[in-house]
Amino acid sequence: MEDHQIVALYWAREELAITESAAKYGGYCLEIALRILAAREDAEECVNDTWLRAWDAMPPHRPERLDTFLGKIARNLSLDRWKRSNAQKRGQGQTALALAELEGCVPSSSTVEGTLDAKALTECLDRFLAELPRQKRVLFVQRYWYLCSVKDIAARHSMGESAVASVLFRLRRQLRDRLEKEGFAI
Repeated sequence: MEDHQIVALYWAREELAITESAAKYGGYCLEIALRILAAREDAEECVNDTWLRAWDAMPPHRPERLDTFLGKIARNLSLDRWKRSNAQKRGQGQTALALAELEGCVPSSSTVEGTLDAKALTECLDRFLAELPRQKRVLFVQRYWYLCSVKDIAARHSMGESAVASVLFRLRRQLRDRLEKEGFAI
């Protein structure tokens, strides 16, 4: 079934929308959740919660890209679960490592000002990514959106791990410089 048809089912409040979403994007959402949580049961629960969250969001929201919309929901639910389960301890997984790498170049949103600047930050990040050459943009998104390990990224792109780590380091530095230039406090 085409995405626009699935979205129309959500808008018509047809439960078939959930079945079709799970059939078409269940594996994709599960992969995202597993990269963050590592525990299959937790990941599956987040994916199931994804369908409910999508049901609650449509209407009024009508996503242009259903895959991105559902992936974002699954990712956010998984990150929330990961944060709750790691509130007292620091994990050794890719999630903690990737988030720690970004701490030095992305401003905190824990303040009122930070929350108000979230939209401007998103727009700045979108511009930054749009200006990158395709391969660098893909590396950045694989590491910091999909939370892939440096080893997995290197294998996927036939690169050495040190080369990937070096590119990511330079991209984080470029992002930090861009954000500072645009007035964000790091």
